[in-house]
Amino acid sequence: MNNVSHNAPADVYAPTIPHLAYVMFQLMFAAITPSLAIAGYADRVKMSAFLIHIVLWTTFIYDVAGHANWSLGSQGTSLGWLAKMGAEDFAGGTVIHITSGFAGLATAMFLGRRIGYGKAPFEPHSIPLIILGGTLLWFGWFGFNPGSAGFAGFLETQAFQNTNIATAVAAIWWMFLSWAHTGKTSAIGAVNGAVAGLVAITPASGFIGTWASIIVGFACATVCFYCVLIKNRARIDDALDTWGVHGMGGVVGALLTGAFSEVRINPYGHNGLFFGNPMQFVINCMGAGFGAAWSFGLTYIIWRIQDAIWPGGVRVTPKEEEIGLDISQVGERAYSGFAE
Repeated sequence: MNNVSHNAPADVYAPTIPHLAYVMFQLMFAAITPSLAIAGYADRVKMSAFLIHIVLWTTFIYDVAGHANWSLGSQGTSLGWLAKMGAEDFAGGTVIHITSGFAGLATAMFLGRRIGYGKAPFEPHSIPLIILGGTLLWFGWFGFNPGSAGFAGFLETQAFQNTNIATAVAAIWWMFLSWAHTGKTSAIGAVNGAVAGLVAITPASGFIGTWASIIVGFACATVCFYCVLIKNRARIDDALDTWGVHGMGGVVGALLTGAFSEVRINPYGHNGLFFGNPMQFVINCMGAGFGAAWSFGLTYIIWRIQDAIWPGGVRVTPKEEEIGLDISQVGERAYSGFAE
């Protein structure tokens, strides 16, 4: 089941939901995906170049990935090439998180590091706001993971439960990993772990059993934690760990979906590797590989073309970066009542 009910008529993807409501639901996915990628290259891009880039990126990367994984025709027949192969992505692990994560990495590598990166501390603006944001994300995820079932019932409830369990496990395990490496737990680490859990369970939420969601939580927190360490040691200025958490979290989720998928949970899906169907794991690996390669490569090419034709290139000048993009690009202060 690729984000919609397979028994839907040709023009109605979710029979119990008004068509335009479903359109707006899908629009939310299209809007949130490039906003995740932005986090990887904060404070470096001209606003004019960024606005054009988002249109190009959504059209040539997100739309293509979405069609490949989710596109359905009359009576639920698959139109996208990954959907025809049987790739499983319940709510966007490949379409949303792998594409945005690898786009953030490609852009961060293309633009280079922010001025002072690695020399001056780049501390979080507000830990309480980070925790609040993480909490709102956790709550909001209960809308688009279960909502991707397209109807209320057992499948939606299973996706709801899987989402919460994997996220909680990942948040707690990330804190233990942080403690093992630094001797301290971390509030930001707990939020990172929770987001990693949310990301990884996204493609699997409507395909796997409750017990498997626990494994997803442990696995994604471990992989994402060490990917963030690798990124930091490589001195790649991915400002908000978009690649380590979203990109690699999406990869973990896609692979584990192919491992633990059960027809018992979702009759529109397939059994996975551990239920006698190793080909499902292979197909999901192909889907994850396509999402990563397509997004990374094409994102880099788009930036190259834009940089060649944009007056002065797409990156802001050192002076504009020092002033801050709030002032130099938008002309507003986020906190006008406080001294800089």
